[in-house]
Amino acid sequence: MPPQLILIIALALVFDFLNGLHDSSNIVATMISSRAFRPQVAMGITALAEFSGPFLFGVAVATTIGDEIVPASALTLEVILACLMAAILWNLLTWFLGIPSSSSHGLIGGLIGAVAVGAGLGSLRLAGLEKVLIALFTSPLIGFAVGFLLARLIFFLARGASPRINDFFKRSQLLTALGLAFSHGTNDAQKTMGIITLSLVIGGVLPAFHVPTWVVAASAGAIALGTSLGGWRLIKTLGGKFYKIRPVHSFSAQLSSALVILAASLVGGPVSTTQVVSSAIMGVGSSERWGKVRWGVAGDIVTAWFVTIPATALISAVIYWILTKAG
Repeated sequence: MPPQLILIIALALVFDFLNGLHDSSNIVATMISSRAFRPQVAMGITALAEFSGPFLFGVAVATTIGDEIVPASALTLEVILACLMAAILWNLLTWFLGIPSSSSHGLIGGLIGAVAVGAGLGSLRLAGLEKVLIALFTSPLIGFAVGFLLARLIFFLARGASPRINDFFKRSQLLTALGLAFSHGTNDAQKTMGIITLSLVIGGVLPAFHVPTWVVAASAGAIALGTSLGGWRLIKTLGGKFYKIRPVHSFSAQLSSALVILAASLVGGPVSTTQVVSSAIMGVGSSERWGKVRWGVAGDIVTAWFVTIPATALISAVIYWILTKAG
């Protein structure tokens, strides 16, 4: 295995680790804010479930990322290297600023930018790219709608209940949190699997696109490790800045997010956990009262969503140019 390929695998796992660090907030923020679990317990449960997810639900998303957007024959290892470096830089910047931007958007933007400069936009498979972009940009709307409708249903079913029902919503978050963590590990870890496997094909290590078991284990382990350490800056944003989250809000948002992300994973649609969870939290809050949500905070996050792909595409293109000139 050539040194450049080893470097790419290492960077892919670093990206995966940062993805877990970055996105752990999406999974644990509401159950910590609603006081359902202590932070350390929430992180530990989530990390174990994230590691298990890819082994239980297949690698459909990895195939989409690694085999349906750009043919391996049109790529070089420098393209993948530039893509990963751009995504990592963007993750670090948004983590430092406490902005819950999308790691998925960063990876896709980085891939588009490097491919555009290295192989030309004509190398992109439009059907695969369309599948990815539709999944990324419709999933937040679906998350908002599911969160809104599910919360309305729960409020209706719980009408007239005593305050003790909060104990039910607290205890039940063990199941919804596990479901959300399974879905996140299934969807997000697979993006790294797709990039690593694509690199192995480009480097001649694999004859065709097929995700090896060691790639699944390494990617699942990296994202679980990142999740276990947590992203406290982002937990504060998601867990309290939208509105005061109670157990019923946390339960509803987690269940809504898990349903949307897992459904997308099973059909191979790469979605942004950050987007889906954030929009589900907003959907749940607005179902109770539209003015309950602090929409100014939501606006900042939406801006980050739309900026990420063009920003990482530009960064990736510049990095690729530097790499080729330096070589």
